[in-house]
Amino acid sequence: MMDIHRDQDIKKLLQKAVTIAVVGAKDKQGQPVDAVGRYLIQAGYRVIPVHPKRKGVWGLDTYPDLTGIPEPVDIVDLFRASDYCPDHALEVLEMEHTPAAFWMQLGITSAQAEEILKDKPIQVIQDKCIMVEHQRLLGA
Repeated sequence: MMDIHRDQDIKKLLQKAVTIAVVGAKDKQGQPVDAVGRYLIQAGYRVIPVHPKRKGVWGLDTYPDLTGIPEPVDIVDLFRASDYCPDHALEVLEMEHTPAAFWMQLGITSAQAEEILKDKPIQVIQDKCIMVEHQRLLGA
C-alpha cells in the first residue's frame, strides 16, 4: 500500500487510469455520486458502477460487488461510509486484477482499510474528491 497525497502522484494516477469502479453508484440527481460518476464518464474514463441493488446506473452494466467485475479496474472509488471501507478493502484483495488505487471520497477515511492494504501495491487516497482533483490537476 502506498499512501499518496502529492499532487504529482495523484495527477499521474489520473492520467494513467482507464477504468474506474464507483462503489455506491447511484444515478439520483442531486447526489454527489451522480455528479462525480457523470463527470468521470464525460472525462473519458470507463466507469463501472457498483451497487448491490441498483441496475443500469448511468445506463451502464452495474455490478453488485467488486469481485464480479470481469475486467481490470485501475481505481476503486468509494462513495460509502467510512465504516464500510475495511470490508471493501478486503473485497479489493479478492479481485482478479489488483487496482492501482483505493480512493475514498471527500469526508471518507479509514485507518483500518489503509492497514488492510498496507502491504499491497495499491495507492490509498482518503478524504479527496476524485472530480475535484481531476479538475484541479488536469483541467475540466
